[in-house]
Amino acid sequence: MGTHRLRLRLTLLYCVMSVASGALLLVIMYGLANRLPDDAQPFEGNVDPFRDPPAVPRPIFIPVRAAEIDLVLPTIALGILAVISLVLGWLIAGRMLRPVRTMTERLQQISERNVHERLSLTGPRDELKNLADTVDGLLGRLEVALAAHKRFVANAAHELRTPLTVEHALLEEPLIDPDADAASFRANFERLLAINDQRARLLESLLTLSGSEYGRDLSEPVDLDALVERVLRDRQPEIERRGLHVETSILPARIVGDAALVERLVANLCDNAIHYNLPDGRIDVRVRARGDSAMLRVTNTGPPVPPEQVDRLFEPFQRLHRTVDDDHHGLGLSIVRAIASAHGGTISAEPQRKGGLLVEVTFAGSPST
Repeated sequence: MGTHRLRLRLTLLYCVMSVASGALLLVIMYGLANRLPDDAQPFEGNVDPFRDPPAVPRPIFIPVRAAEIDLVLPTIALGILAVISLVLGWLIAGRMLRPVRTMTERLQQISERNVHERLSLTGPRDELKNLADTVDGLLGRLEVALAAHKRFVANAAHELRTPLTVEHALLEEPLIDPDADAASFRANFERLLAINDQRARLLESLLTLSGSEYGRDLSEPVDLDALVERVLRDRQPEIERRGLHVETSILPARIVGDAALVERLVANLCDNAIHYNLPDGRIDVRVRARGDSAMLRVTNTGPPVPPEQVDRLFEPFQRLHRTVDDDHHGLGLSIVRAIASAHGGTISAEPQRKGGLLVEVTFAGSPST
């Protein structure tokens, strides 16, 4: 229905322009005729020797007064022009809007089940072809987003189902054991509390991941160097417990963003470097301003990382190696990527030759730096 309204508007516009052009032409003709002399001028025509005497020429007069011009026929012609313009305008508008109708019909048939389909409009490179290609690009990005959403939901369901299964087993065990005593109940409750804490951390990570991608105020000045030093200081007991050696090169660097999210990004990078490391391993942390931007680089030793697996580690719930009692859910680096993207930053990672990973995040610098 909307296409027909547009077609009707285009038809009326074409008709109005045609009639206006015709009316303007009539006005010009009338004005030119009105500038001619009012009196008739005689014209000596040829004399027929068989009908008129040669000595008595008969003058021929041509009336040219503008008032005597007949406007009826031009007005009728203008009306016929209006009808023809309506018909031609309707046909031309329909021809021009045919690609729009085609795109509309195809888009109405696309849903989440066939989002892989495209408009694939053929024809010369014009505005409609550019519009169709833009819509195809949008559908492609939507397909990727839907696929990622489905994977995220499936992985989240799996991660949440595992503690629920363990909780059910822990609750059922003392009930089916007739010799269960208070000590066994207490042990099971302690394990249930640990699982509950683990699930709470998972939900907190999911909320952080969601909040880092949507609707946050990213205009706060943040001293990246001070923030990194505080995160490392808070993790010093864990670093010492694992026997890790930390080397730092932290120079002043200020960025613009959300301080809480940037702190979570730094914390996740440090936790990842601590957790996936070797006994007596090393961690190298560097912060510096680089022109109009600020750079944070975290490098750690650890097990070898295949180069083809690096990108996968930044997807939600993806880990290089799963363990039974692993307290990590594979959300750390995905949160890092989401926060960096929300701040307009870039992130790169590459495996180290002797094992471990190098992760570098570049932020836009603060105007005051």
